[in-house]
Amino acid sequence: MILELNHIKEALAGNAAAFRCVTEFQPAGGPGDKIFPPTYQGSQGSTYATEARHINGENVDCVLLDSVQSQANRMELALLEEWESGRAPLPVITVDFTGIDLPQPFKVTSLEAPHRIADALLRDSELDGMTFRQSETGKKLDTLSLSNATALFELCPTALVFGLWDSTGPRGGLGVKFQRALVSEIVGYHAQQGKKTQGRIDPARIRKDAGPVYRTRDGGWTLEQSEAGERNSKGVRPSEVNHGNIVPSIADGGFTISKAVQTTVLSLPALRRLRFPIGEGGPVSQVDLAARTALAAQALFAATLVREQGADLRSRCLLFATTPVAWELLDRPGDEPRKFDFPVEQALKVYRQSVDEARKAGLPWLEQELVLKPSHQLQKLVRLSQKLDLDVKPDAEEEQ
Repeated sequence: MILELNHIKEALAGNAAAFRCVTEFQPAGGPGDKIFPPTYQGSQGSTYATEARHINGENVDCVLLDSVQSQANRMELALLEEWESGRAPLPVITVDFTGIDLPQPFKVTSLEAPHRIADALLRDSELDGMTFRQSETGKKLDTLSLSNATALFELCPTALVFGLWDSTGPRGGLGVKFQRALVSEIVGYHAQQGKKTQGRIDPARIRKDAGPVYRTRDGGWTLEQSEAGERNSKGVRPSEVNHGNIVPSIADGGFTISKAVQTTVLSLPALRRLRFPIGEGGPVSQVDLAARTALAAQALFAATLVREQGADLRSRCLLFATTPVAWELLDRPGDEPRKFDFPVEQALKVYRQSVDEARKAGLPWLEQELVLKPSHQLQKLVRLSQKLDLDVKPDAEEEQ
């Protein structure tokens, strides 16, 4: 059965618990090929996120291959690509760091900022010459709550899907929180850690005793200490500028697994808790249902996009799906979940329909990209940071 907009509406209007999608993978190199999960900072340095999980009556050693946060970022970037192509309607706020004196100009959107619309980059930017959070648009965020999420639906609906904590706003840690409604992760089962090797034989046979060498401000190196910058007055081994041998070594690295499983769950109760009061419009229940339906359609569209893109998670961690992508609706307790196909073109169609219905219900929706300019102090902070990254000495005025 193909998932239609009415299925999502009916699920939200009733008491269904969730939409769920579970997909199994194998390494692209085949069963038994080694993959490399992400590493995290632990008490003993970099480490993998491993744990035992109780699965089908047994304790299974598992390793995290892609976290909830990473999956959310992938989905937001997939939505951003659809918006940039003009295919998908979406409110987007952009902080524009181009057109100012920066070594490396760039832009950051509300789909890329770590804290979404509540991120400090937006907070410390300006709209029409006024600090964003003090502007008429930005002040709408100060009154957000579960019972009044209308402004967030208008300006950054993805925050209602992927979660938000307004910890950088006027109330600090007491700022409003919205839980994640969409959660996804990829885990490797029956994980066995392996080994990795490293080493280098220098064809020029440069020895470490030929040093020390000194790094220069332009990114090069010299044997003359007087030619090095102040920060680089301490010499280093030739191998640290990629000359000389690296002694072959063995360390823990990579895992083999029986399979990888991607589990994505959209919580319908989390969406039902949200209310969307508007000044005028249809009945409250109708308006709320229209907003929740649009959020659910957006979440399902984002998750479908990421699955279509495949699972090339990082270097040496390419996975290939071995089971079809299918969505399940967890409706009545004890009943078998209803299964749906939801190809990406259908997901886009349903999402666009849901946005149209939300607009017709009177819900506000940011139609055009809202562009902010970084404040003078934020510009200066970024400029200093970029020059330090490039090892360029900041101007005396900037250092003050």
